[in-house]
Amino acid sequence: MSGVKIVGTGSALPGRVVTNDDMAKIVETSDEWISSRTGIRSRRYCDAQAGESHRTLVRDAATRALEAAGIEPAQVGVCLVATFTADTCTPSAACLLQADLGMPEDTLCLDLNAACAGFVYGLHVAECLLPGAKRPYALVVGADTLSRVMDFSDRTTCVLFGDGAGAAVLECREGYPCLHAVWGSRGDDASLYAPGVGCEEPSYLHMDGRAVFRFATDVMPLATTQVLEAAGMRADEVDRFVFHQANKRIVDFAVRKLGLDPAKCEGNIDHTGNTSAGSVPILLDELVRAGELGSGDRVLLAGFGAGLTWAGALAELA
Repeated sequence: MSGVKIVGTGSALPGRVVTNDDMAKIVETSDEWISSRTGIRSRRYCDAQAGESHRTLVRDAATRALEAAGIEPAQVGVCLVATFTADTCTPSAACLLQADLGMPEDTLCLDLNAACAGFVYGLHVAECLLPGAKRPYALVVGADTLSRVMDFSDRTTCVLFGDGAGAAVLECREGYPCLHAVWGSRGDDASLYAPGVGCEEPSYLHMDGRAVFRFATDVMPLATTQVLEAAGMRADEVDRFVFHQANKRIVDFAVRKLGLDPAKCEGNIDHTGNTSAGSVPILLDELVRAGELGSGDRVLLAGFGAGLTWAGALAELA
């Protein structure tokens, strides 16, 4: 029976660093107020004058992942981009990536919107599609440019988010393990949402922080436990936990509730902020490039976001 492994990772962050002190010049806030409540000290924003955009972040993260995997774009059979802030509603970010990298025209390309859970959703979608694809590799990208949908008069949301992209290459092969993926949705158009095209109100992100905190601290432990049960594993058999970097308090709560080793759950929210679908793959790539994850390691990934959505998966690095 065929399964998948991660054979390469990549990420891309914009060059413009926005510190908490910078945010304090925009809204009534402070470094202490933000960092004590979220763990965030800085985030990155795209700079159009520097040629940065959602499209360039996706392209750069994908290119680095392919390079790390040691494969060419022509070997990719499935190309997925998880996002809700692409530069255009259509063509999809995945189709633009196909053009930018010169992937074959018969590559299955599509965007996927599960907000901050999107990358983990995308891994499972790619796992399902690869057995029927023309080539055995999938390129899965998670990317969002949240600075484009921020209301910079609302200090409860604008201080939380940043721009960024992360990517992973999956290889489908006989004898590789499955992802033991779990997922869920809880339709909710009030707790966390951004109006769509044609809406009368501006397309700013709206969030009920308390409702999202309650939701996240419910589903993060749930998804983690369900993945472990599906895989028939104990938590101490997992080499690393890569949780969506929404708020350090949420992650810390989940770690305590699950009784996990905090050293296996450290994040990067201090310098990225919440990058939505980019969050999980950016952290994954940072860990790989820092030498904290390597061949044979098993990583449990979990995310949650607007929808409301959540997902978890157990991936092995080749």
